Amino acid sequence: MRRVTVTLPDEIVDEIDRREVNRSRFVTEAARRELEWRRYQELQRSISNPHPECGRVAEMGVEDWGRGSGSDDEGLVDLEAGRVVRWEPGMGWTGPSE
Repeated sequence: MRRVTVTLPDEIVDEIDRREVNRSRFVTEAARRELEWRRYQELQRSISNPHPECGRVAEMGVEDWGRGSGSDDEGLVDLEAGRVVRWEPGMGWTGPSE
């Protein structure tokens, strides 16, 4: 949690104080709703104007698209260059026992 200073017009602060005991909680909830609304609007714009690649994938079907993309990726990762690791709960990523 971070403390911030926000400047609001007096009439807004007065109205908030008339309706809510905890001003910070009110402003936090209002900000969350506004951010959610803006994410929703961004999603709607994205759906209305999809990236050209998305249309191609939709026409092909995700499975066909996935099968078609594998051949170009073969040289992207050198599997011999890394080291084997695994996730252990409570310990994090660990390497092989030596």
